[in-house]
Amino acid sequence: MKRLLIVVDMQNDFIDGSLGTAQALGIIENVKAKIEQYAKRGDRIIFTRDTHDEDFLQTQEGKNLPVEHCIAGTEGWQISSKLSTQNALVFNKKSFGSPELAAHIKDGPDIDEIELVGLCTDICVISNALILKAFLPEVKITVDAKCCAGVTPESHKNALEAMKMCQVNVVG
Repeated sequence: MKRLLIVVDMQNDFIDGSLGTAQALGIIENVKAKIEQYAKRGDRIIFTRDTHDEDFLQTQEGKNLPVEHCIAGTEGWQISSKLSTQNALVFNKKSFGSPELAAHIKDGPDIDEIELVGLCTDICVISNALILKAFLPEVKITVDAKCCAGVTPESHKNALEAMKMCQVNVVG
């Protein structure tokens, strides 16, 4: 079976930086173990990295969430040093979901299953899961709830339920 792990936005700003939460801190070891599991099997791993420019506060997202975060090149933009990106592709994305990522996967080697983990369940994880489902409707898409955290515990649960309704497999 050809598997792909997508590690969504496990960046310092979302873990313990400007938008960090206790829930995000709480999933690091689970995400680390998941990455190690995929790496040991020789499966593909892609990290996404939320990427904003200096003019972030003038963008639509910045006006709706006026907290600077994941500004390219800053410490907050970096993927947590607790997670290995060795032999993984790091994919910068400018918005919650990435059609470019989905197109890259669709045009690449065949994949039987895609699993998503990371932050935030209720924003970027759900956005990417649904875009991938649209681009690759016959590929099994799974989200591991124990390797994800939302903005709040309630919004995390709501996002998991919404993904289930859209035929995304939720485990954990």
